[in-house]
Amino acid sequence: MKVCHLTSAHPRYDTRIFLKECRSLASNGFDVSLVVADNLGHEEKEGITIYDVGQSNSGRFGRFTETTRKVYKKAIELEADIYHFHDPELMYYAYLLKLKGKKVIYDVHEDLPRQLLTKPYLNKTSKRFLSFIIEKVENFFSKRYTSIVAATPYIEDRFQHINNKTITVNNFPMLEELHDSRLNLKKKNQVCFIGGISEIRGIESLVKACEKINGRLVLAGKFNNALFEERVKKLKGWNNVDFVGFVDRDEVKRILAESKAGIVTFLEAPNHINSQPNKMFEYMSAAIPVISSNFKLWTSIIEKNDCGFCVDPQNSTDIAHKINILFENEKNVSKLGRNGRQSVLDRYNWKLEQQKLIELYKLHEGNYNNRSTASVY
Repeated sequence: MKVCHLTSAHPRYDTRIFLKECRSLASNGFDVSLVVADNLGHEEKEGITIYDVGQSNSGRFGRFTETTRKVYKKAIELEADIYHFHDPELMYYAYLLKLKGKKVIYDVHEDLPRQLLTKPYLNKTSKRFLSFIIEKVENFFSKRYTSIVAATPYIEDRFQHINNKTITVNNFPMLEELHDSRLNLKKKNQVCFIGGISEIRGIESLVKACEKINGRLVLAGKFNNALFEERVKKLKGWNNVDFVGFVDRDEVKRILAESKAGIVTFLEAPNHINSQPNKMFEYMSAAIPVISSNFKLWTSIIEKNDCGFCVDPQNSTDIAHKINILFENEKNVSKLGRNGRQSVLDRYNWKLEQQKLIELYKLHEGNYNNRSTASVY
């Protein structure tokens, strides 16, 4: 069966799209291609054919118009049996593929209508209006797709009444990607934050907490806003920050191996409190404690598995206190890290999640009996 994944916005080696879903499908016998738009050219990698339609020179507007059209054109040329797309901006073209008799899967990574409410470049009225419109549009198209793959149970709950062929495929980590016991690196008095750097992710409070810690914060990622970056770098706590910018996955593994905790202190927002941040589970997979925001869902994960601490993400004193507890107690670091790692081995891992994805595809292939169908939906 020919399978084609489509993205107009994500990088070609995106963790969820390429490293997890495409590789899992290819290793299970599917003929997999991936259409991207990054100007890096066509490529064959790990049994997956990557087609590059090129990046637009007209910014975000050009991506929404010109790039999406190119992705659709390439998708038609490939004549796949199943199209699996990952960006809301492709919804209309995915619907056209469905009208052509193709099976279409919408992979919903985020709760887009709630995510729009946090955009700093929109005023309050615009946020609410756009959120309302986008939800209506997304609901209209989603009802007509073959099935929906949700990245979290919360997203599945939203789409289940729109399209009953909706399943959750959690974005849990691959077991060995960020953990290698052979590294055996000595822990430093450092904690880390790895990912996109923005105000809504609690970076300002975290850097302020660094004034009061007895060690360092390794900050890895890109700032989303130059003015915010300038403001944060003027904070006194920046003196205890090692800003390393964007790093590859091997460097991420090294940073995690040397750190005594991973930080995920996002601020309270509609699309945060019900999310399952991938970095939380990646920290756990690397056998380091997690210091997270004290949202109800996040607290239930951290406390249930006894793998870290939950804090008020806007309370820099509380954040600093929890960091210092770990700096001062190596045994506690080891215990909490082991607990997190064990919970990933037991249930929060991609090896388990990929089975749901494969089962869904085989269902569409027509190879599953009624009992298997019931277990998917």
